[in-house]
Amino acid sequence: MVRSREKVMFRFILLITAAYGSLLFADNPIITEKYTADPSALVHDGKVYLYAGHDECPSGEHRYVLNEWLCFSSDDLVNWKEHPVPLKANDFDWARGDAWASEVVQRDGKFYWYVTVSHKKIHGKAIGVAVSDKPTGPFKDTRGSALITNDMTTDIKISWDDIDPTVFVDDSGQAYMYWGNTKCRWIKLKDNMIETEGKIHTVEGLPHFTEAPWIHKRGEWYYLSYAYQFPEKTAYAMSKSIEGPWEYKGILNELAGNCNTNHQAIISFKGKDYFFYHTGGIPTNGGSFRRSVCIDYLNYNPDGTMKRVRMTTEGVEPAK
Repeated sequence: MVRSREKVMFRFILLITAAYGSLLFADNPIITEKYTADPSALVHDGKVYLYAGHDECPSGEHRYVLNEWLCFSSDDLVNWKEHPVPLKANDFDWARGDAWASEVVQRDGKFYWYVTVSHKKIHGKAIGVAVSDKPTGPFKDTRGSALITNDMTTDIKISWDDIDPTVFVDDSGQAYMYWGNTKCRWIKLKDNMIETEGKIHTVEGLPHFTEAPWIHKRGEWYYLSYAYQFPEKTAYAMSKSIEGPWEYKGILNELAGNCNTNHQAIISFKGKDYFFYHTGGIPTNGGSFRRSVCIDYLNYNPDGTMKRVRMTTEGVEPAK
């Protein structure tokens, strides 16, 4: 009788432990109700806001179908709340669709969303910017026109070289936008964040640059990570100046499972560093055109270089 009770209690403890253990990690992918791609992340008022494109490719088809961007928030990186759709590609009157990679940054109490769309009149992809007073939107196009168009970068004879904007406001207050496919480019932004200033520059020294640049800073070092080759890994370079020169440091993330593309976002939150990316990891119809955002830890070496990301099923523990 005693042994029977012990067995029952032991099984109960195992069940509770398993159930509790499942709550200790985010589990990858972190968003499973919808297909999400090209993550960017913003830390604001004790929360992380995750912005992602919404993959809507029909099952059985193999093409990019993205009409809107999604917004989620979390105060622990494990439990995520979805907010009403804050921005769609057709919210830009001059655009004809394609809600490709984007990033939201904050400055002076406003939130600026830099996006990739297709232009109605100028052949190719273009970069636009929308503004909101809240990180969850709604966002509105205040320019009424594109920030960057394909006819500004004519040295590359493809229509998709002006994609994947990332914006960083330096300690001096100067804002910079990086973007590109095949070549990585940058330009200064005016204080209003919706106009460019000066000429377009090209970044040198990034072997096998494909797309998806992301800028972040830690200590005295600037980091430029990007999609490397195709299918895409993530590589990175470092510099003591946001304007370069950049020194290539190596691979940061390996090929993302079941997915040709690899798009990252890097943040620090509650004392730890995190690496957002996407895979084709949802078991039901997941793949290169139905992607899913994941998150894992990012670690640094004593010299400031970054350790290779370890992609996991378990994800991260709740941030405290």
